Amino acid sequence: MVFAFPRFPHGNDYAFLIEESICEGGRRVDPRKRDKIQGCLLGGAVGDALGYPVEFLSWPSIRARYGPEGIREHDPDMETGLALISDDTQMTLFTANGLLYREAQARRGIAGTIRDDVFAAYQDWLLTQTGRSGEKGQLSWLLDIPDLYARRAPGNTCLSALYAGWPGSIGHPVNDSKGCGGVMRAAPMGLLFSPDRLPREEMNREGAEIAAITHGHSLGYIPAAVLTHIVNVAVYGGCPRGDALADAVEDAMDAAAALFGRDAHWQELRRLVDQAEAMAANGSIDPDNIHALGGGWVAEETLAIAIYCALRYSDDFSRGVAASVNHSGDSDSTGAVTGNILGAWLGRSAIEEKWTRTLELKKVILEMADDLCDACTPSGDGSAPSPQWEKKYSFRA
Repeated sequence: MVFAFPRFPHGNDYAFLIEESICEGGRRVDPRKRDKIQGCLLGGAVGDALGYPVEFLSWPSIRARYGPEGIREHDPDMETGLALISDDTQMTLFTANGLLYREAQARRGIAGTIRDDVFAAYQDWLLTQTGRSGEKGQLSWLLDIPDLYARRAPGNTCLSALYAGWPGSIGHPVNDSKGCGGVMRAAPMGLLFSPDRLPREEMNREGAEIAAITHGHSLGYIPAAVLTHIVNVAVYGGCPRGDALADAVEDAMDAAAALFGRDAHWQELRRLVDQAEAMAANGSIDPDNIHALGGGWVAEETLAIAIYCALRYSDDFSRGVAASVNHSGDSDSTGAVTGNILGAWLGRSAIEEKWTRTLELKKVILEMADDLCDACTPSGDGSAPSPQWEKKYSFRA
């Protein structure tokens, strides 16, 4: 049975930067935190939609189609007039849905794991793409969104891993893939939990486990741990190194080294991120620098390109996401991860309205961001943020 959950109205005008906002349960929500959580999900979708039309184009082909500077604004779908998202944003939304379902279950005192509930949400995503779902579905209110049934070049690795019917893990890999499909969807893990609710070491490992559901090579899941940490520091602060984005990146790499430093492939990621950090300060043009880092088809390259663009344009969301997609390679994924980082760092308030005016599923993305924000605001008694929130994150069938 499909149950239609009530929508939280947003409209086109968001009075989101006020002195404080209060969710339905009466809890006060830090507006800066809401701004950053919205920024992370919305920014990832903006970068994804910017890169999606050029995902399989070479840099010369991008220039031939869009001019010498490449693609600099959304290229809307001719039929709908919308800037279309890809499977990157689809799976990010289902990641968030699975995390919120686990949060709701924990508040009810029902045992479970983050990995298993996110895997169940991914089975729901699989249903939207193929009509087939595993035994663990259906738990996602996103199944009520018709536009999420559109196929937007879903990755074969994700599809085949989910068809297997069991969640891969770090200890029991489902394959040996290091494609970028794990890191591209991992950002919500860094949004839900403040460090006082879940220590960052555990949070980073959970971020890696979420990626390992479908990507079993260590370089397929370690970058997800790094992204989880960067996003969490951007939203909640608490970086011992300092207050700059570069400090958050290095803190994330230190934390990942503590977890995975003995992995046989760790130094490959360390060298690539070092290269990205150095290039962010050099005088070379972005396409040349990004070409040197790779195409972004594998997770370590996607992360390195996103770190490069985010550091180089740490105060300019628009320039950062534009740089991140103008290259030969997996432009929607590099755009999505760059948008996640810069959106979390700068907040939704730094994302120009031109990027969101025609963005597909903008209201759904912001609704999910608000649900994450409401869930991470403590109630004192462990209750759900509201009856509507609790109903949305209950098992459906």
